[in-house]
Amino acid sequence: MRIVPAPASDPETFELEVVFLIRTAELLHAYGTPAHRLERLLVQMAQHLGRTLSVFSTPTSIMLGFGAGAAQQPHLLRVEPGSVDLGKLVEIDDILEDVEARRVSVAVALQRIEALAAAPARYGAAWTVAAFGIASGTAARFFGGGPVEVVAALGLGVLIGLIGRTSQRQPGVASIFEPLAGFLSAFVGLALRLSGVAVDDRIVALAGIIVLVPGLTLTVAMIELATRHLASGTARLAGASAVFLTIGLGAALGRFVGETLLGIQAAFGEAEPGDRLAWLSDPSQWVALLLAPVAFVVLFAARWREAPVIIATGITGFLAARTASSVYADPAVGSFLGALVVGLLANLYARRADRPATVPLLPGILMLVPGSLGYRALDAFVRHDTLRGVETAFSMLLVAISLVGGLLTANAVLPPRRTL
Repeated sequence: MRIVPAPASDPETFELEVVFLIRTAELLHAYGTPAHRLERLLVQMAQHLGRTLSVFSTPTSIMLGFGAGAAQQPHLLRVEPGSVDLGKLVEIDDILEDVEARRVSVAVALQRIEALAAAPARYGAAWTVAAFGIASGTAARFFGGGPVEVVAALGLGVLIGLIGRTSQRQPGVASIFEPLAGFLSAFVGLALRLSGVAVDDRIVALAGIIVLVPGLTLTVAMIELATRHLASGTARLAGASAVFLTIGLGAALGRFVGETLLGIQAAFGEAEPGDRLAWLSDPSQWVALLLAPVAFVVLFAARWREAPVIIATGITGFLAARTASSVYADPAVGSFLGALVVGLLANLYARRADRPATVPLLPGILMLVPGSLGYRALDAFVRHDTLRGVETAFSMLLVAISLVGGLLTANAVLPPRRTL
């Protein structure tokens, strides 16, 4: 994209604007902004400041080039993939909007951004751990589990959430967090069966780690590939694959240790029953459907003032996807329709409230992502059921592509006014 050359300005002003744009890029990346949105937003902001800027973003690096030709000043940032923080993304968007409207200077905006970066997490450990548990418990109900599976998955989610909080302070634990979670999920399910409780260990194992399964990362990677951000999309896809593999390896070890020590054979096969319209008459399904997006509000660090639109978008998209899958007996059709509904509602919210569409979009899409399919595909490969593994992996990719198609269609039908 060609930007109008910057007007003459003193070196101090130029350096301040460079620092402002660099810091904005770092924080947008840290708070979960995908490459196609991050690059477009930074170029637009540079255009407003009258600067020529080229941006190249990947999950582990950001390259910015100020100026053009031989006079270009390159800056390379080594970054790490961060967790999504919707609350801070909204606040950064407010700061950038004030700069565009010339309500604040770049210097004041930079001070506000630094204060935002230094602010503590919106929700403490207790909230986050509870959200882990609620997400796992509701997932168990969606997968067809009864009260025993729901309670077991909730407890397992709380345990994994506690380990996750601990791993943030101990790098050694962080490096093995995903396989450890997979190990615990599989082992705990078998241990419950040993105690004489009638429980489906497949549902417990999958629901307990559902928050860690990188279905959303896979979907974002497919969006980046579809929007021609090939380097970022390929890197993100490889990262998601690595997480899938480590979780699958941990689960396989957990089953092996459980079967060896406890003498119980793990149950195999489908952990998720086929969709039927009968679930609409089940009150427990509706309770789970209401609680799941509430948990995502906390996990994505969204502000409570945005909670109603997040909950409404998530529920509506899930209902559209589940109903379509039941009627047409095809998960891909349901995923496309669900993503289309979520995308339209998110873009409508962005246009009416003048807020980032990302706020309701990411939690809504998380309700639809094919993470369980990826886990089941790995489970099949570990059990040497190659045919089922390939079939399930292909289904996962088909669902992911359907989600991307639904989102891109929504953007074409009702484009959002804001980049985020």
